[in-house]
Amino acid sequence: MRLTVPELIALLSVEPVEEPPTEVPPRLARKSFVGPTRDLGWGQVFGGLVLGQALAAADATVPDDRLCHSLHGYFLRPGSLAEPITYTVEAIRDGGSFTTRRVTAWQHGEAIFGLAASFHVFEEGFEHHDPMPDAPDPDGLLSEAELARRADSPLPWDRRSAERAMTICPARPMDPRHPEVREPHRQVWYRASDELPADPRLHRRLLAFASDSHFMTTALQPHGVSWATRGIQCASLDHCMYFHRDFSLSEWLLYDVHSASASGSRGLVRGAFYTRDGRLVASTVQEGLIRDRR
Repeated sequence: MRLTVPELIALLSVEPVEEPPTEVPPRLARKSFVGPTRDLGWGQVFGGLVLGQALAAADATVPDDRLCHSLHGYFLRPGSLAEPITYTVEAIRDGGSFTTRRVTAWQHGEAIFGLAASFHVFEEGFEHHDPMPDAPDPDGLLSEAELARRADSPLPWDRRSAERAMTICPARPMDPRHPEVREPHRQVWYRASDELPADPRLHRRLLAFASDSHFMTTALQPHGVSWATRGIQCASLDHCMYFHRDFSLSEWLLYDVHSASASGSRGLVRGAFYTRDGRLVASTVQEGLIRDRR
């Protein structure tokens, strides 16, 4: 199944609806939107899709001069591919410099995802950031699509379509069917497969979408298992993201991911997105379920 860049952009868009479905509590229905679902190879709705659509719904209620600088989301239930997702947006605050929105995603009368997002007008201020870690140049790496083509048998990511719209190049590829013990660190380069419109809100949604892949599974690496290992259950529980500087996903971005802890069947990961010239543009944090049922 192939997913083109225009199709991914459309997938991360939402449409306003006049009245929310009857299963949505009226007290939450400030403004409502609906987003499409599509199987990206997981058999259920990909978490990054819900994250990107929820941000799109919040964007639609915020003045044009304010961009999202932080978001905090909780994955409450698996999303179903059987119906679209309804998003209700509550206007929590509209201040002089900051705007805050709360978004709830609904399916089958139940909340499947909750998001709090803050938006900020641009202001000049102090500047510093962590230096970019050493990483191989993306031009010398194979993409996941090319790795799949060269494999002697189908790889688990063959069934996923999102990589067609996004070129993804892991620095140290690992076949999830045959995982090896590694340190809890991963580096992956991302770039849209085609040129994107110069819309900073769109690029933030696309980066939110991409940030939920190659993330939680990093916490499994020290234990020699992967999401494809029989008996391993892996699922995102929450997702935090901070946008520091403008960027373009038409250019390469390095995702540097590290897992700081695993305990109680949960793993914690932190990530940082850098431009090719070393600017830190976004940071991520996620805790997820990594349950061993073997």
